[in-house]
Amino acid sequence: MRIRELAVPGAWEFTPVLRGDERGIFVETFKASEFEKAVGRPFDLLQVNTSTSAAGVLRGIHYTENPPGQAKYVTCLRGAFLDVVVDLRPGSPTYGRWDGVLLDDIDRRSVFLSEGLGHALLSLENNSTVNYLCSLEYTPEFDRDLDAFDPDLAIEWPTVGRDGEPLTFIRSAKDAAAPRLADL
Repeated sequence: MRIRELAVPGAWEFTPVLRGDERGIFVETFKASEFEKAVGRPFDLLQVNTSTSAAGVLRGIHYTENPPGQAKYVTCLRGAFLDVVVDLRPGSPTYGRWDGVLLDDIDRRSVFLSEGLGHALLSLENNSTVNYLCSLEYTPEFDRDLDAFDPDLAIEWPTVGRDGEPLTFIRSAKDAAAPRLADL
């Protein structure tokens, strides 16, 4: 497995070795020993979520109040997403910085983001499916949102999908009404 820390400290990209033959492929998407060696801590799994989205669906930017914070290990099972991580830790030298990783069903990359980081996913293909391993069970009173189109963040969202067709962004009412970074 190739492991790379992102431009946002506390976030890593994991690219597995694909082992295939005439039957298909086999992938180790998470291996605790390699994870702990790279990240320097174990991953405490408390909840697993799966989400399927149409092309253009933009989920986030979501984060959990820190403390307690919620770490996530995100893997695309089908289709393609742009996974964006944003540093939302007050006092961090990289506060407001973002980085993105293409998660798809070809390279099978995963992204780990530590507590205090925001997270968004843009689906680049219909029926794209993502799996989240979470370190904290969903707790509505700690759930927070940030505007994914905040000009202060200047996230470079793709405007075309994996098939080359233009994307129409689709957000929940909650995400569309989220505050900007300056309002946090």
